[in-house]
Amino acid sequence: DTMTTVLSAMYCNILAILGVVFPIVEFFSSAPSSPYYQIYHLYLYTVSLLYLGIVYSRLLKQRTVDTVIKKEVGESCEAQTLSVDKPTNRLHLRYGSFYLRMGAIGFGIASIVYTGLELGQYFELTGALNCSHLLIAVTPATRMAFIVIQLQFIFVSNKQKILTNFRLISKFGLMHMIGANVCVWMSALVQETRLEILGYSNLSIVTVRTPIYSRALAELDLVSKLANHSAMNRSAASIGRPQELLECRKANIMSRLSNTAAPFLYPCIVEYTLICTVILYALWNNICGKNQLLRHNSAYGNKSPKPINGYTSQHFTVDCANSHKGLFASILVLVVTIISLIMFLVLIKEKEYRRAAEFQVNLWELMLYTLCTLSTVLAMFNIRKLKYEPNRHLELDTVLLMLAQTGLYIYFAFSLLAGYLTQQIFKQPVVFLTSLVGLIQSSLQTLFIVDAWWRKCSTPQIAIAKPGRQLITFLLLSNIAMWAINHLENARPDLHPMELDFYGVWTWTIITHISMPLAVFYRFHSSVCFCEIWKSAYKSVTRDN
Repeated sequence: DTMTTVLSAMYCNILAILGVVFPIVEFFSSAPSSPYYQIYHLYLYTVSLLYLGIVYSRLLKQRTVDTVIKKEVGESCEAQTLSVDKPTNRLHLRYGSFYLRMGAIGFGIASIVYTGLELGQYFELTGALNCSHLLIAVTPATRMAFIVIQLQFIFVSNKQKILTNFRLISKFGLMHMIGANVCVWMSALVQETRLEILGYSNLSIVTVRTPIYSRALAELDLVSKLANHSAMNRSAASIGRPQELLECRKANIMSRLSNTAAPFLYPCIVEYTLICTVILYALWNNICGKNQLLRHNSAYGNKSPKPINGYTSQHFTVDCANSHKGLFASILVLVVTIISLIMFLVLIKEKEYRRAAEFQVNLWELMLYTLCTLSTVLAMFNIRKLKYEPNRHLELDTVLLMLAQTGLYIYFAFSLLAGYLTQQIFKQPVVFLTSLVGLIQSSLQTLFIVDAWWRKCSTPQIAIAKPGRQLITFLLLSNIAMWAINHLENARPDLHPMELDFYGVWTWTIITHISMPLAVFYRFHSSVCFCEIWKSAYKSVTRDN
């Protein structure tokens, strides 16, 4: 059993490494097309669909048997069967909170749209420059089926019991699906980074740049010279081949639509694959471990709170008391954020107002981070009045939060170093301070969420007072505002010209495409965690001994 666990993990590792290597090699390859790359992705999706087909066939078989038994046994025996089977319902785990799974649906839909636009491009591609072959259509179509069926698989309540019936197949099947999700992530990352870099080389973009982009423009000029040189080497040829791909697509309706929507849909691919990867890993970990470990991922660990009024977890009421001040304050923050983003999108088109557009959005981002930092510190002191119930296991939601925070750390670290090494701290203090305060704010917020996740009201007086709930309400919606700002930063890598000039187009585009989707997911998932804390932490509960 241990050997199969190790082999399945190694198999997933190989799939993930190939998923990283293949798109990078394709980018630098001088070959006109790379069918092996498309075939590899077809293998990933096809095997995943076959495994999901096995799971669903077992589920269908079980439901059919249960239906036949219920019809033949009758109502009396059915009641006895339900009472006997009641304790086994603990195996029917739900991984992640309700809001996280709702987010997975939203990100899954956006991923389907993203893949659908990619599929639609096939019908407009021409064969003049090796632009069109059948695999370009088959691969995204299979990926769409994989996304849809996997999304439904995540929501199947009794999948744990089915998976444990054939452990060997499930170990390799789940690890194969994890590898497939990583490969989808890497494929989208390389594709969007490549198109973003090629987009910067267009004259329509270069002509509106200010002198601060001198290094980036010099790099693009070098790229252009290499691509047009008659005796280009292999790496230079690799630059010309993606340019041909851009020529294949730039005149088509679906391609223009895809290029416009991709900066906003691409983070959804990352967020969807990240959620699915963590949930699938939790399933695999439970299958490989002992049955008592299954309870670690339930709603509140292994504590199973029981409300005073006797309702179960399926019946709950929402008490909105002591949250209206934080609600109105956060609505004001959302309004100002929307106004700031609209001003940026309007002013950035005018050359004389470009710096003003960048300054005002960076200034508001700094103010927002400062407000959220102060709110988090105050909430930390207020939440201490609630009883902390220690648990040595991290929730699936908190694990996802800390994984996504690496994106913010990467982005802020590169931004801070660029400001320090270019001596722009005093010339452009807002940009430097924004990264510094943002780094502090995200760290404090993660610590607060992990601590508040396990706190509950211990007395009726505290349940009535609800200390810290106003601040939690404010932080909940403020993270949505920061989510919108991070979305803009992902769609516009040129929002920070200092970093673009220091690192160059290639490096800064790669940095933003790796880090910002994770940062966007961090803001979304922070709102999910705050919503769960807002709903569950202020309920008076009793424990069954």
